[in-house]
Amino acid sequence: METIKVGIREFRVKLSEYMASSGPVAVTRHGQTVAYFIPVRGQKEAEIYALKQASEALDQSLDRQEVDVDFLVDEFKNTRLQRC
Repeated sequence: METIKVGIREFRVKLSEYMASSGPVAVTRHGQTVAYFIPVRGQKEAEIYALKQASEALDQSLDRQEVDVDFLVDEFKNTRLQRC
């Protein structure tokens, strides 16, 4: 994986592009490397997977306890309207 070298001003301007890239970026100031930026990939996918797992566990728990989700949602909405 090749490291891209960019000046600090360019890095600030194009930060969102570098965040979406797959390789490291060497940030330079006056020609000297002052920092390395290494974007992290895959974290979002792991978070989505964890949320799906939690959702499935919640659904199973509600089914075991025979909870009517639509009823709970309606109760929540009514409670919020009464407080406003």
